[in-house]
Amino acid sequence: MQSMFDFSPAAVAQLAREDAARALAEDVGAGDLTAGLVDPARRAQARVLARESAVICGAPWAEATLRQVDREARIRWLVAEGDRCAADQVVLEVEGSARGLLTAERTVLNFLQLLSAVATKTARYAEAVRGTRAQIVDTRKTLPGLRLAQKYAVRTGGGTNHRIGLYDAVLIKENHIAAAGGVTPVLQAAQRIAAQAAFIEIEVETLAQLQEALAAGATMVLLDNMDLPTLREAVRLNAGRAILEISGGVTFEGLRALAETGVDRISIGTLTKDVKATDFSMRLKDVG
Repeated sequence: MQSMFDFSPAAVAQLAREDAARALAEDVGAGDLTAGLVDPARRAQARVLARESAVICGAPWAEATLRQVDREARIRWLVAEGDRCAADQVVLEVEGSARGLLTAERTVLNFLQLLSAVATKTARYAEAVRGTRAQIVDTRKTLPGLRLAQKYAVRTGGGTNHRIGLYDAVLIKENHIAAAGGVTPVLQAAQRIAAQAAFIEIEVETLAQLQEALAAGATMVLLDNMDLPTLREAVRLNAGRAILEISGGVTFEGLRALAETGVDRISIGTLTKDVKATDFSMRLKDVG
């Protein structure tokens, strides 16, 4: 089950242009004072080097940034989007305005280091559950303003998107249940009021709540912070009626055991929240 944003090439390209424009405005302001020291007619070549092995992600954002400072820049990727690079491998070569390349350098690297880190981490988690039915799913724990970019990176790494935001799907949590008067009333309200939602999911903390949710017609259930025996029993009780998702307390070390309980999805906030940036550098060579 994917989110409402289609992530088609055209949609991603437009998103990348908007993100790049915002990032450059934030960095450049009224003008790049230091790049202004360079002759505007001067051209240069640049190579982007990955300092560590990673799944490359962020090419549309890097290209959008470069095009906004130099429409005529010549861009050549040596590692394709979604492919893994080796440590100390050149992943991108660019030729264009020396001023433009200097201005774009940090923004290009910022996008690549964040999005490649998300894709690389997601790929590691997806590989850990290979052979089970479980999908690795993201959350809304994203950097403000870069949610769609990070969710794109999750997909690039082999993961699946949860809802984009509060507007496209329903996720009923314990506070919603308490405020609405219980599992059955809140599900009935959701089915009545939010029929246009991409999906309606309800969080349960006990097997009794799971059974009540299933009886009320739940088609997607989030099993919150359950231990392995309880998860296995939840899968047995569900008997394929609803999509079952695990959330809460998920670690990489325990991931495989969770997947082997037979659940359909494992949502992991750390895919986009606790990310160690991939190390990239850019080196310029003057070509006159």
